Amino acid sequence: MDGVLVSGRSALPGAREFVRRLDERGRKFLLLTNNPIYTPGDLSYRLGKVGLEIRQDRIFTSAMATARFLESQRGPGGTAYVIGESGLSEALHHAGFIITDHEPEYVVLGETHAYNLDQITRAIRFLVAGAKFVATNPDVAGPTEEGIAPANGAMAALMEAASGVRPFFVGKPNPLMMRTALNYLGVHSESTVMIGDNMETDVIGGVQAGLETILVLSGVTRREAIARYSYQPNRVVATLDEVEV
Repeated sequence: MDGVLVSGRSALPGAREFVRRLDERGRKFLLLTNNPIYTPGDLSYRLGKVGLEIRQDRIFTSAMATARFLESQRGPGGTAYVIGESGLSEALHHAGFIITDHEPEYVVLGETHAYNLDQITRAIRFLVAGAKFVATNPDVAGPTEEGIAPANGAMAALMEAASGVRPFFVGKPNPLMMRTALNYLGVHSESTVMIGDNMETDVIGGVQAGLETILVLSGVTRREAIARYSYQPNRVVATLDEVEV
């Protein structure tokens, strides 16, 4: 989503036309994001504000992937201590999980607008006591309007150092998120393309899941940096205008 369709609060050149072409030609598609803060409904509304009309059932977040992973591991009725926003808590509730601070089976860490040290300390104590550690995404830093800020991966590293418990990251580049999204969309990897702007999350995740990959140079990856990676995208384009659907 970020770096492919939008940049900050603006749609990128060609984004509206690309989504229109997908709709006109009846292509199945999902917007795949590592951001677990917002619900699909929230994101659909925010995208609509910049002229991108995308239904909420076409948005798949790392929070949704995390909830589906936990449901597959534990089944409905599991308990979790959650650090995150409504996008994560709603997905876990939908999967049948109970959010609690009384002897939880899991500590689930997601992005949040403001990490609370008391919450982090409590979560570390639950991990030391035997809770399993699952995190939505491994991003260590992210851009804000004020500059770079620590993200989920950085907080997970702090908690791992203090507790000695290593987190399991569900979001990109874990191919589990790609496969979960494929199942959600009801398609096969052989007939699916991953379009992204990040070699270290989008492209490697697509490659590991067996998808064709297209790198768009409208986000974080510069053309001169591509050659240093041991894996390569199938195609490199400057904007979405160059992508046939």
